[in-house]
Amino acid sequence: MIGWDLTAALALSDALGVPPAAAAELLPVIEAVMVTKLNEQMDHSHGGKTG
Repeated sequence: MIGWDLTAALALSDALGVPPAAAAELLPVIEAVMVTKLNEQMDHSHGGKTG
């Protein structure tokens, strides 16, 4: 996985009432952790590195 569509994520956070400054600060950090974990999980499930 490469990453999120941050424009869509910011639009969703706005629709949910999250302040834009908070979303802009937090979404990239959350995205980075999520992408790393998903890639690790995909590697493991496809017989890749085990850590």
